[in-house]
Amino acid sequence: MASPLTLNDDRLLPPDPGTRGIARRIYATTRELPIISPHGHVPPRWIALDEHFGNPARLLITPDHYINRVLHANGVELSELGVGRGEEMTEADNRRAFRLLCEHWTDLNGTAMRYWLTDQLVGIFGVRVRPAAETADAIYDTIAARLDEPGFRPRRLMDAFRIRFLATTDDPCDDLGMHAEIAADEEFSAKHRVVPTFRPDRYLEPARPDWNELVDALGGAAGVDVGTLDGYTRAMAERRRYFKEHGAVSSDHSHTDLGTLILSADEAARLYDRARRGLATADEALALRRHLFTDQARMACEDGLVMTVHPAVARNHDADALARYGADVGGDIPLALEATRALGPLLNAYGNHPGLHLVLFTLDEDVYSREFAPLATWYRSVHLGVPWWFVDAPESIMRFKRGVTEMAGFSRISGMVDDTRAFCSIPARHDMSRRLDAAHLADLVATHRLDEDEAIEQARALVVDNQVRIFKLDR
Repeated sequence: MASPLTLNDDRLLPPDPGTRGIARRIYATTRELPIISPHGHVPPRWIALDEHFGNPARLLITPDHYINRVLHANGVELSELGVGRGEEMTEADNRRAFRLLCEHWTDLNGTAMRYWLTDQLVGIFGVRVRPAAETADAIYDTIAARLDEPGFRPRRLMDAFRIRFLATTDDPCDDLGMHAEIAADEEFSAKHRVVPTFRPDRYLEPARPDWNELVDALGGAAGVDVGTLDGYTRAMAERRRYFKEHGAVSSDHSHTDLGTLILSADEAARLYDRARRGLATADEALALRRHLFTDQARMACEDGLVMTVHPAVARNHDADALARYGADVGGDIPLALEATRALGPLLNAYGNHPGLHLVLFTLDEDVYSREFAPLATWYRSVHLGVPWWFVDAPESIMRFKRGVTEMAGFSRISGMVDDTRAFCSIPARHDMSRRLDAAHLADLVATHRLDEDEAIEQARALVVDNQVRIFKLDR
């Protein structure tokens, strides 16, 4: 007989009965609040075209790096999960991929992925049996039947999930046609704000072998000659303006470190010219990248786009997987990070500028309390990005909360950022965050560091008010 799959309504709340009672009351005030998702990777075409999600494997497995990493580590080939295969996956292939997930269900025990998947399977799709080899086909059929219902298209799910604001992640040369199509539906846009995010990091990396081609494409999209640094800078500013015109509220940046640098105009122009001619040394390319990144902060002071930074990941670490499947299939590993000295030039120039909101994320947990929290309690521009990617599990999130609030409080925290392309995991991730907020705040109430009414007000701020303020959503 199949084992049941259940969701306990007290999940993630404190085990102590008294503290749990406080947490229940706090959580009850935020449980039904709308979702604000200011950073994520949902493809805008899903929403623009209101696309059918296809099948359970295509929705829940193939695009989910989190799940794929665990299965790959336990002997499953990515191709068996549909990675890199696109439309060639047959119904039998998709069922096989889903069966592999179910066969490896216990490999997810204790992980955040197990938590999110259980929330989705039970709470969204009505699955009542635990995934296993013998239940895989029945669960697949249950999910597939729900996906064929009219209410399981992306736009209807945004209603069901109460997603009020959703930011995608977009290339600077994108024409944003899908976003224009979404915005043109006035009835939908009155309830759901879907905006692009400016992601220029590829264009700031002169050491990339394709950098010159990228810069040429940037100039073409902006209608600007990029033969000189001045032209490049005008092209970047023009594309930022174009994104903001289409609703963007932020730019997103990911480099291997947080190094910043402000070169003299002559030196920056010289290095740009050398990079364009393919003559820049590795040190020159690094200096130019740090200068170009810092210049994004200057532009942010002028145009008001919030600057979010996700540094220090060794991407595509597995050379064989990169060769077989291409980039961004999950073979990425966090790196150690230094922030205080690295950000010195940028913060000394713009750290207290009223136009700059700089949201800093890290995968290096030591940096939260040692560097980020102190920086955020001095520089007016600096805000604390919540745990993301490798550290967005319940245990990591609680370590973050306890590590930063003792110095920075709650006002400097960005609020929940789900950073996902797994659409149906969005409500699970935000609900997880709200439960952990309640657990942390309840502990402060139980130890008489906050009154319960203050904790309730603070919980709402972490869910709604901080995002609106830090990501400038009221402008």
